[in-house]
Amino acid sequence: MKIGLVDYGGGNLRSVHNAVHALGHEPVVIADPGGLADATHLILPGQGEFGDVMTRLAARDLVEPLREWITAGRPYFGICVGYQILFEGSDEAPDITGLGIVKGRCVRFSDAPGRKIPQMGWNSAKPAQPDSPFWKGLGAEPYFYFVHSYYPVPEDDTWDASETDYDGEKFAATVEKGKVLACQFHPEKSQDAGLAIIANFLA
Repeated sequence: MKIGLVDYGGGNLRSVHNAVHALGHEPVVIADPGGLADATHLILPGQGEFGDVMTRLAARDLVEPLREWITAGRPYFGICVGYQILFEGSDEAPDITGLGIVKGRCVRFSDAPGRKIPQMGWNSAKPAQPDSPFWKGLGAEPYFYFVHSYYPVPEDDTWDASETDYDGEKFAATVEKGKVLACQFHPEKSQDAGLAIIANFLA
């Protein structure tokens, strides 16, 4: 097993590296297409703004190789913006195109009295398919750590999603299909539940 952490010049690489290391693996950093050649699993720990992440990936010639990897059904774990870029676009950067793996778009939390944006803190995720291997040992509604103002709205129901409710606004906290998993929360900051879902992905 060779676990690659995709480095686009940003992202929370150190924390994700530490989480994978705690599970007994030594990941490698991949910053160009050549690094994908002998990788078996990819994790993209996105952090920041949708358009900036896509622009940085394009600058490193990683957009098409990533798209090919994911559409081939190879193991991919997208975290935060690494989840959002799977979609066609985002209201955060209207002129920037995402990978287009999942039909749909990222939107901002709507303003509501008393609702704090971004969502920052612990919240639960309720999987549509709790018997999925990705959710093994996590229970019916595990808690994870979220930090975000935007979230994807999947339009393709062939992707199983989990649901989170933030102050009355429900959204897809994850999507999954085959060996591809992506989440809006930060598993590397989510203690035991976060380590468990990373371990399930690697398994």
